[in-house]
Amino acid sequence: MRRRLINSTLAVVLVVIAVFGVSLVLVESRTISSSAQESVDSEALRLISVVDSRLLGDERITAGVLAEQVDSNRYARVDIPGRDPIEVGERPEGDVIRSSTTGEQGERVTVEESGSAVTRELGRTLLIIGAVALLAIVSAVLLAVRQANRLASPLTDLAETAERLGSGDPRPRHKRYGVPELDRVADVLDSSAERIARMLTAERRLAADASHQLRTPLTALSMRIEEISVTEDLETVKEEAHIALTQVERLTDVVERLLTNSRDPRTGSAVVFDLDEVVKQQIEEWRPAYRSAGRAVVCSGKHGLRAVGTPGAVAQVLAALIENSLMHGGGTVALRTRVTGNQVVIEVTDEGPGVPADLGARIFERTISGRNSTGIGLAVARDLAEADGGRLELLQQQPPVFALFLSRVARKRKDEDRPVR
Repeated sequence: MRRRLINSTLAVVLVVIAVFGVSLVLVESRTISSSAQESVDSEALRLISVVDSRLLGDERITAGVLAEQVDSNRYARVDIPGRDPIEVGERPEGDVIRSSTTGEQGERVTVEESGSAVTRELGRTLLIIGAVALLAIVSAVLLAVRQANRLASPLTDLAETAERLGSGDPRPRHKRYGVPELDRVADVLDSSAERIARMLTAERRLAADASHQLRTPLTALSMRIEEISVTEDLETVKEEAHIALTQVERLTDVVERLLTNSRDPRTGSAVVFDLDEVVKQQIEEWRPAYRSAGRAVVCSGKHGLRAVGTPGAVAQVLAALIENSLMHGGGTVALRTRVTGNQVVIEVTDEGPGVPADLGARIFERTISGRNSTGIGLAVARDLAEADGGRLELLQQQPPVFALFLSRVARKRKDEDRPVR
């Protein structure tokens, strides 16, 4: 591309020089020749006026007198009737510029100048024109090289950006070149890079969320299947199988919820549901894991509460809080339901050391964890709560109290407290 730009620019300059240069040479040649002829004519007229004045005054006309009126590079001849011709200077040979004039008394003056003077003047003019043309060619080449680099380098850079984008590096460069067309291409590439980066981030986030959200249900399901495999009691097998099927349905709901959130985090499927069923399901699901750790999980508070939300999403939020207490807390984990205003609140607390002071404000941020964990669970839980119009907050750091707020749907009958289990 550089070579084509340079060649095209140089070709245009050469055509311009050829057209205007030849025209300028022709004009200058005629101008120089006309100027030389006018000078010889002027000198002949001046010389004839001198001769006329001397003839009228009956003065002597000699070569010495006329020599003062003639240029040293020119030849002059004065022919006076009845007298010998008077010559001044050396007569030129070859091509000459000649002018003849006749006076009032019949005398004739002829002035000649060698054409070599015109040739020399024309040569100097051609030399100047040639130098200007050469300077124009050099300037054109330098300008063409600069312009070619200005256009070719950005194109090369954009090609490298596109190649880097295709190889999986979606970082936008935000580099502009001062050329509107190239800047437009750079804008499109940067926009594409940002979209690809968002897509890759969403895919990685989905993979991390899925891994985290499915790990605990799969572990619980595995424990149920192990209990089925070691027991011989048919009733126990049926009960554990029923619980396992419930957990499989929850796994399906978790997967569907993750996929829905990955497509559009604002998409919700909130319905009116009984909070007791979700809390009871989580207690039953987590009780074996807590029993294995020598700990307990209990629930208390008001029963018969109805809330607006997605049961599967609420279950996932509670599972994340209960798992967080199992991994980082201590003692008994308590789930307490209560009502505040037009909202239902589910509090999850334990007897552990609580949340460190420096992490209180950032506990729901991704990758933020007080111990060696992924730091994803609480962030996903808050996203799920907000997707249903609720909110998840840390009410107290020591001992830790997490609270899930959901919109309440009042029943006609009065809610009653349910005892701690």
